[in-house]
Amino acid sequence: MNICKDLKERSPLIHCITNPISIMQCANAVLLLGARPIMAEHPDEVREITASAKALLLNFGNVTRDRLEAIKISYDEAMQKEIPVVIDAVGVACSELRRATVNELLGKRNPKVPMLVKGNYSEIRALLDEGYKASGVDADKKLTFEDMLDPAKELAKKLDVIVLASGEKDIVTDGGKTAVIANGSKKLGSITGTGCMLGAVCASFFSLQSDIDSIVWATAAFGISGENAEGDMFLMRLFDAIAEIDDDMIEERKKVTWV
Repeated sequence: MNICKDLKERSPLIHCITNPISIMQCANAVLLLGARPIMAEHPDEVREITASAKALLLNFGNVTRDRLEAIKISYDEAMQKEIPVVIDAVGVACSELRRATVNELLGKRNPKVPMLVKGNYSEIRALLDEGYKASGVDADKKLTFEDMLDPAKELAKKLDVIVLASGEKDIVTDGGKTAVIANGSKKLGSITGTGCMLGAVCASFFSLQSDIDSIVWATAAFGISGENAEGDMFLMRLFDAIAEIDDDMIEERKKVTWV
């Protein structure tokens, strides 16, 4: 696979509607991979911006009236123009507003549009089980990989999307094929915004190859970057590691099991 090489050669535009907590991290993750980030979220311009992008990232990490309006407008444009979409369902396990909005978008899905639905274990479970609740945006530590493997597959089948459930081991599934990725570092959970960065990395890879293999590759790439960044000044080292990641390194270091 040559996605890292192709990103640097083709520099696709990635439209990210994300949150102010992680907007800098997401923009830099996209840029360091070789793609071009644009973080437009004004409702009056997002349709135009989305139309020119190669992928759309919708991150629910912090919602406002204007941001939700922008998300809906951009999503509608992506459905019309068949632009790949990544929905990062941050907080849907603790906020009925976020869960309802994500479900509203999924209910308007154009089946021709490649889509990734990403979340931690709690967020993926919340999208499958409307009665499930969690506290805050962190995953319930009681949920294990074994608990989430079948629900992730079930959600992917139900929605006809690719699902990425991030946790102790990352699960990527389209309901038929399922990969488990064991790359990563505990340090990734020690600073805010790394989950959002993973969504931005996925959107970048998805812009060039909109299938489950690209999401497995992206997830392994980010995990390996985390491994390479361990030490002091972790966030700065993580940026450097993302800039240095390449396809050969991913092929050599990926810890991927198909189940």
